[in-house]
Amino acid sequence: MVNNMRSLSTKEAAELPPDDVLQVLHSGPSGLTSTESSVRRSTFGFNEFSVKAARPLWKKYLDQFSNPFILLLLASAVISVMMGQLDDAASISFAIIIVVSVGFVQEYRSEKTLERLGALLPPSCHCLRDGSVSSLLARYLIPGDVVELNVGDRVPADLRLIEVHELSIDESNFTGETEPVSKYIDQSQSNTAFLGTLVANGRGRGVVISTGDSSQFGEMFKMMEKEEKPRTPLQESMDKLGKQLSIYSLAVIALIMLIGVWKGRPALDMFNVGVSLAVAAIPEGLPIVVTVTLALGVMRMANRNAIVKRLPTVEALGCVDFICSDKTGTLTTNCLSVYGIASPSIIISEEPVSLYENIQTLNTEDVKLTESSVICNNAEINQEGIIGNPTEKALLTFAQRFGLDSVRSRFRRIDELPFSSDRKFMSVTCKKNNGDDTMIKISKGALENVIKMCSHIGNNVMSEEMIRKVLRCNEKMASKGLRVLAFSEELMDSSKNKNVCYFLGLVGLRDPPRSQVKDSIKMLKKSKVEISMITGDSKETALSIAETLDIHSPLKHSLSGNEIDSYSDSDLRNVAERVSVYYRASPRHKLRIIKALQSNGHVVAMTGDGVNDGVAVKKADVGISMGLSGTDVCKEAADIILLNDDFSTLVGAVEEGKCIFYNIRNFVRFQLSTSIAALFLLSLSTLLDIPNPLNPMQILWINVIMDGPPAQSLGLEPVDHEVIKRPPRKKSEQILTKALIKNVLVSAVVIISGTLFVFKQMMVDGRITARDTTMTFTCFVFFDMFNALSCRSQERLIWDIGFFTNKYFCTAVAGSIIGQLAVIYFPPLQYIFQTEALSFKDIILLAILSSSVFFISEGKKYCESKRLSLKSLFSFGIRPQYSRVRTEAKSFGV
Repeated sequence: MVNNMRSLSTKEAAELPPDDVLQVLHSGPSGLTSTESSVRRSTFGFNEFSVKAARPLWKKYLDQFSNPFILLLLASAVISVMMGQLDDAASISFAIIIVVSVGFVQEYRSEKTLERLGALLPPSCHCLRDGSVSSLLARYLIPGDVVELNVGDRVPADLRLIEVHELSIDESNFTGETEPVSKYIDQSQSNTAFLGTLVANGRGRGVVISTGDSSQFGEMFKMMEKEEKPRTPLQESMDKLGKQLSIYSLAVIALIMLIGVWKGRPALDMFNVGVSLAVAAIPEGLPIVVTVTLALGVMRMANRNAIVKRLPTVEALGCVDFICSDKTGTLTTNCLSVYGIASPSIIISEEPVSLYENIQTLNTEDVKLTESSVICNNAEINQEGIIGNPTEKALLTFAQRFGLDSVRSRFRRIDELPFSSDRKFMSVTCKKNNGDDTMIKISKGALENVIKMCSHIGNNVMSEEMIRKVLRCNEKMASKGLRVLAFSEELMDSSKNKNVCYFLGLVGLRDPPRSQVKDSIKMLKKSKVEISMITGDSKETALSIAETLDIHSPLKHSLSGNEIDSYSDSDLRNVAERVSVYYRASPRHKLRIIKALQSNGHVVAMTGDGVNDGVAVKKADVGISMGLSGTDVCKEAADIILLNDDFSTLVGAVEEGKCIFYNIRNFVRFQLSTSIAALFLLSLSTLLDIPNPLNPMQILWINVIMDGPPAQSLGLEPVDHEVIKRPPRKKSEQILTKALIKNVLVSAVVIISGTLFVFKQMMVDGRITARDTTMTFTCFVFFDMFNALSCRSQERLIWDIGFFTNKYFCTAVAGSIIGQLAVIYFPPLQYIFQTEALSFKDIILLAILSSSVFFISEGKKYCESKRLSLKSLFSFGIRPQYSRVRTEAKSFGV
């Protein structure tokens, strides 16, 4: 019998009657015996998640060294040691240790997601064994066991409910929706309970249909374990930069060797020179700058209510071109509110329903309807605010707006019939406190149940025609994505022995959009970021919110979970970019949507809060979890946590991400241009057998500037708020682009030319004096400072940015200039650096000459910006006008 038995999925069990489920599982209403459970456990195993053995920490740490840039730095460190350059080797090793350690910590923290998911399994449960209820460890449950559920219990396995009594279950950690779900035993998806969810109200019994890995949470556990976090665009760019620099380094070595051999120099000597220059050219300070820049971005984002868990994620936001967002709690407030009311006169005349923003005053019928929603309501107002379930809180809040929240004090409650999943309505019977003996029974609930009680609507009998008008009004409100409640009032006059029940109207509730979300979406769309909404809600509700927020338009499509199931992966890839709303979507659907968009080359961000969002959040290039409503599983899977659950926070995060990449690129431009200039001067003297313009101590000081505070401060450039208007950078875009290399070479040529000019002018007698090297050395350092000033932006002029907006840069440059002056004028340092004091005229002349690199770079930016402006003008202005004139001329036969 056991060999023929199997577990059932929730979908299979939901479609079968309870007796058939018990029969398939070879069980009964009284559960299993201890003997049967022992036999079955050998087939089904324990009710727990299978976790792969963790890799040793030392292996995880060593994996971090597989990065091409890290390998390049390692090679540089080894060569530096072999050549006796221990200071270079120490600085490179320090950079490697920091970057590798940060990467290791991030990977270790990301693996905590699966541990959080496993914690959802409750330690014990109430199970029927041998015909009686006993406490049992949840891990011993097997398919066929019958479990009792009571308020506060966490569901221990996937169950098919076979008995319910006012049972509702909080599935927020599974779906993200805060409203408890009422449960039934008829054949629908509401007749199942999922492992890890919480019983909010009532009680019930269910037969275990699947456990552990076979449960819904188990499926997500396996999906989450299977999915690997994709590498961020910055990590890929750094890999490419490492490979590029390796190629360039080999090219430098080969070129210098060839030139040296051609001039008759020993090949081994030239190889040593080439290796030394190539190693010196590698920007070992880059990993530190990247780490510091990302860390500063993390700190700034924390001030904007966004906590970043993985440093590279900060920059990845700048590449995001598609955001898939959950609805509830992210785009909306996750707080129900009254949005529309329809009194009897509105229903009968079929006038438009009064919407919340248009409701300024209430007429007599509206007051009656609103007061009834307060009387038939168990929410309470205390010092902490309004306490109650979301629906009743919304009704009381609306009444409070018009000063009707104290109406209960005029009535005395006699009886209450609570809401149930079978009745689908709630009733309160009360009397007025003024001595009137008339009993009043007020009901609220689903229209189809409440309308059956009513004999009148306003002054009219509830005829077939009136019922049709009520139904039409209900449909109109539902089409706007509202959850509609119907209200009635039954007057029970004992003296006349006659009851009359009046239909009071309809109230529509919805979870409204957050206040700043629409503007945020508009701004993101302007910067070429597409938005799609994924929700488990109905089509009407989803489209209503999406249209309100301008996510959905007539040019876009909507897609249901069932339609996604009917699509192959290639079909879904073809339509995914044209879909703005996905409704009735499950965790598996969300994962397929993310993969389809990534397959099309998009960098995708996914927001979510429930456990069901965890897999997609992990798979996305940037996973974002809500901080207030988010489950532990979703938070652990995410890269970013929004503390205020507000979608508009993403705009600031994207802004940060875009700026960080440009700051890193600014640093690379400065360091490469300075390195090339310094290396050319040194290699030229070596190859041509001319005196070296700089001595070793002066070269060391220049290296400090190249890798020190002035260079590092370029990575700390403040956020440029105009950057949000730029399109996301392409994932394939490299740090070293043609435009950047061109800027590097222009700056390097100017620095080399100016420095050689000073060197030649000073060395008129063919001998090098202290004054000659001091002038050359100071000229090069001043060139560096002006070059750094221009490197603060690749496109914007310094007058637009502001000279003093980056306080770190100002401090670093000021410190470097003071240090240079100390080297020139402080006797002990003069001795060490072999310099002599320069006149004020010398300093002024050197400053004027070295500023040429700044003005040439700024002039280049200006010309390029004007050329782009003219190009844009021609593309969008002159050319269309010319085409129109030419078309009109043709129409006249010209």
